Amino acid sequence: MEHTISGVGVIDKAAAVLSAVEESPTGLAGLVDRTGLSRATAHRLAAALVAHGMLRRDDDGRFALGSRLIAMGQVAASTWPIAEAAAPALELLRDRTGESAQLYVRDGQSRVCVASLESPHGLRTIVATGASLPLEQGSGGRVLSGEACDDGFIVSVGEREAGVASVSAPVRSGEAVVAAVSVSGPIERLTRTPGPVFGPAVVAAAKAIALAAGLDR
Repeated sequence: MEHTISGVGVIDKAAAVLSAVEESPTGLAGLVDRTGLSRATAHRLAAALVAHGMLRRDDDGRFALGSRLIAMGQVAASTWPIAEAAAPALELLRDRTGESAQLYVRDGQSRVCVASLESPHGLRTIVATGASLPLEQGSGGRVLSGEACDDGFIVSVGEREAGVASVSAPVRSGEAVVAAVSVSGPIERLTRTPGPVFGPAVVAAAKAIALAAGLDR
């Protein structure tokens, strides 16, 4: 596997280790297989990343992402300018629907939650700020992938997570999709056809975010 990206070898290799563990927790053999690094190098880098809190060992002894990355992800997400601009619209969306509201941006082949407000219900969807999720699953990912939005929004039911439904709409700058705003919650409340009830509110929130962020000029 090619690790030369920045030209700083040790950084590129450490990043490869983190990316390998991001796929799923794995032991040393899995790190070697996923990165192509030698066993000694993979072990040395993983141990160093554990010491810095970027990796940890789970109950089965596998390497998993560490708690320091959670905090770093939250800080990184909070510094996205659109996240601050979106706060009032997301709060209004959460209050109007009674469900959790999120804002996602695309990061390569993933989507990152840059703002998240939880529903007041005891049974609710929780997506942490800074969480990285797949593009190919869930309405938010499909919006960021450029899928056509019927009536201005996309619906998913039990797609990324069993028992969860979501409705998402694109935040646009001209014709470009720069973010996706979503509401999500248990299917028993949103139902299997949440579009007619939640779609208009999500579309309105997306337009309000674009206006607040100065994207519609």
